Amino acid sequence: MRHAFLMDPIERVRIDQDSTFALMMEAQRRGHEVLYGTIDGLDQRGGRARAILSTATLRAVQDDHVTLGPAARHDLGDLDVIWMRKDPPFDMGYIFCTYLLDLASRDALVVNHPDGLRAMNEKAWAMAFPELVPDSLITQSEGDLKDFAEELGAIVVKPLDGNGGEGVFIVKAEDPNRGVILETSTRHGSRKVLAQRYLPEAKDGDKRIILVDGVAVGACLRVPSGVDHRGNIHVGAQVAACELTARDREICEAIGPALSEAGQIFVGIDVIGDYLTEVNVTSPTCIHEINGFDGIRIEALTLDAVEARLKG
Repeated sequence: MRHAFLMDPIERVRIDQDSTFALMMEAQRRGHEVLYGTIDGLDQRGGRARAILSTATLRAVQDDHVTLGPAARHDLGDLDVIWMRKDPPFDMGYIFCTYLLDLASRDALVVNHPDGLRAMNEKAWAMAFPELVPDSLITQSEGDLKDFAEELGAIVVKPLDGNGGEGVFIVKAEDPNRGVILETSTRHGSRKVLAQRYLPEAKDGDKRIILVDGVAVGACLRVPSGVDHRGNIHVGAQVAACELTARDREICEAIGPALSEAGQIFVGIDVIGDYLTEVNVTSPTCIHEINGFDGIRIEALTLDAVEARLKG
């Protein structure tokens, strides 16, 4: 098979942390052709989506991990699998790329399917499952957010288009900075944000669960440093082993069929305590961390699911 990976510059990846590199290595291990490109090279001509791609030969040696062949323009519909692995931000430039991937998806398998990439916002999509999420409010009204904080005592406020913990605030009802935080988050009432009841369990960790074609396959816990309240690895959270609880499985079984039906083959969800907080379909991570704790190979399970879809 021929796999094209659209991603950030491959020369910069940390091969012991990057989930896309793990998927690429697994495709190569199976004897598939691996092609690499960035979204800058995406275009269309005559109703056909194209991309500038190079063949990639991969090695598990940091800073000598890839040899690229000559770059050439390829018709994406002539390939078998196209992996959209561009890291956020999820902005209009990203949306425009999904329009081109729509064209490619008529002939090739796009992972994840562009319809879902557009529709399944990390913060907002889970609101369709109110029984799974904390008390939540999406609004741009500073007054409503203040009332929400007063009602619950403490809330978390997040931008709907943020990533990596950027712009996430804990807002307490008595916080003298509350007004400034809400002004900043909503851009003086011009931008909608997600506010949720603050979950004290967040101090114990933010659980990342990976679902492959709608089925939970493994998890790890990202524990805040204490200095920073966010459970994001790049801001200092530590990764720990964890088990999937009965509630975790209930959450995954509730949303898994919808994810699979929408062609979202490789998904990461975040769970704090007993509540679903985010659904990441754009570029989920933590393959290496979960593999190390659980003794599994999520990249192999993902390629199995992709190959099953192609055969089916």
